[in-house]
Amino acid sequence: MASPNSSLVSLVSKAGDRAAETPVSSLFIGRWSSRAMTGEPIPDDVLFALFEAARFAPSSNNSQPWRFAFARRGEPDFDTFVGCLNEGNQVWAKDASALVLIASKAAFTPAGKTEQSISSCASFDTGAAWASLAFQAALLGWTTRAMGGFDKDRARIAAQAPDGLKLEAMIAIGRRGDLSSLPADRQPLEKPNARKSIAEIVFAGGFPADC
Repeated sequence: MASPNSSLVSLVSKAGDRAAETPVSSLFIGRWSSRAMTGEPIPDDVLFALFEAARFAPSSNNSQPWRFAFARRGEPDFDTFVGCLNEGNQVWAKDASALVLIASKAAFTPAGKTEQSISSCASFDTGAAWASLAFQAALLGWTTRAMGGFDKDRARIAAQAPDGLKLEAMIAIGRRGDLSSLPADRQPLEKPNARKSIAEIVFAGGFPADC
């Protein structure tokens, strides 16, 4: 009899210094958000494969609330996007191949309806799109890092974002670069982070008061 996991490929319990309590695809424990990037050009077929993966993320009522504005390194808009980041992010994100501003749109028209509704899950669903983008990047040999450290007012102006969009994060995309390209204080951080144990995040029947 086939095991429950027989249809899954490359189940692993360890990737580098990371260990999974239950074997999962190496994609999940092998992906991590680096800062060091080479700045090399990102081809169209790679960049738009990431957006394609995000496009098929799940969403409430198929509302598809995610929206993306991007700028490639070497283009005028790229420097404008870099200028929207906090100084601590600018020092490394300037070497990304592309920067992406991801936003969510809560208003949508449900299928078969003519009046708009407001999704309470727009940010949640847009997070699913970001995860899909990040995993597709990892599959193609690229790295991504999402940043909440940016000036949202400045980014709204830079990207000409309508008021109906909630700016969620800025994403840097690139090939993983050499550690030496980072400021000395950032170099020790350039490694996969640990994760909480299953026992700290998963509970049968309900949540404990101290979770």
